[in-house]
Amino acid sequence: MTRSRPLWSWLQRSAAEVLGDEAAARWFVEEASGTTWAQAAGDPAPARGENALWAMVERRLAGEPVQYVLGHWAFRSLDLMVDRRALIPRPETEIVVDVALAELDRLVAARPAGNGPSTVVDLGTGTGAIALSIAAERPAVEVWATDISPGALEVASANLAGLGARAAGRVRLAAGDWWSALPEGLGGTVALAVANPPYVSEGELGTLPPEVACWEPRQALVAGPDGLEALQVLLAGAGRWLAPGAAFVAEIAPHQAARAVALAERGGLADVSVKADLAGRARALMGRRPF
Repeated sequence: MTRSRPLWSWLQRSAAEVLGDEAAARWFVEEASGTTWAQAAGDPAPARGENALWAMVERRLAGEPVQYVLGHWAFRSLDLMVDRRALIPRPETEIVVDVALAELDRLVAARPAGNGPSTVVDLGTGTGAIALSIAAERPAVEVWATDISPGALEVASANLAGLGARAAGRVRLAAGDWWSALPEGLGGTVALAVANPPYVSEGELGTLPPEVACWEPRQALVAGPDGLEALQVLLAGAGRWLAPGAAFVAEIAPHQAARAVALAERGGLADVSVKADLAGRARALMGRRPF
């Protein structure tokens, strides 16, 4: 007699008990079944799907972040491929994109008609979350996305391929260290520069959750002894690369806000401010190159 296959709903409950995480169990069921929870719940699970589910549970129990186990994660309107070569996109960074888009809209509104597309650069693009979101949500821009990590650029390239031809045609990936990845001809023409640089200090690494410290790329997490080293490099190049009136936006750690503002002002930016994330924590540093 052939044994009937367990229902997805039963497997979800079992996985949730093992993981102690109902949300992760449901995501894993959706991934293993290839459909939504509502559609899968009452159906028998094929052996292949059941095996895939328990393989994901084992990876999660080993400490691997849910996002890497799934292999993709939502960011704004995008479903991005993610793996250990790049940081996991987070809600805090969505706020950084909001601030960047507001600045971009301000610049476009003030620009004489017929001046062509604005140039945006995403420095340290990782998965491409920021660059691809801006390209998808603002059709009148050309976006350069840079990263020093070959692995991160491979992830960004895979995500670019899934963006859609119209938006993807306005995005270029470039390998290199921050501003140095850009072609010289862009100097003084960039309308918006945005970045989510590493901002963890070496001493803070041990305070991070193990699923962050042990799994996400250290190069994208740790800036150096102080935590502001990467931001200092970005600010040092802003005056050379930004057009007059252009904006610079960067994600920061909340406890760095006062020092980050001081660095931006010493670097020559005006109208410097910090916007809060949804939890009310200082998160997005913004400054403008004076005219």
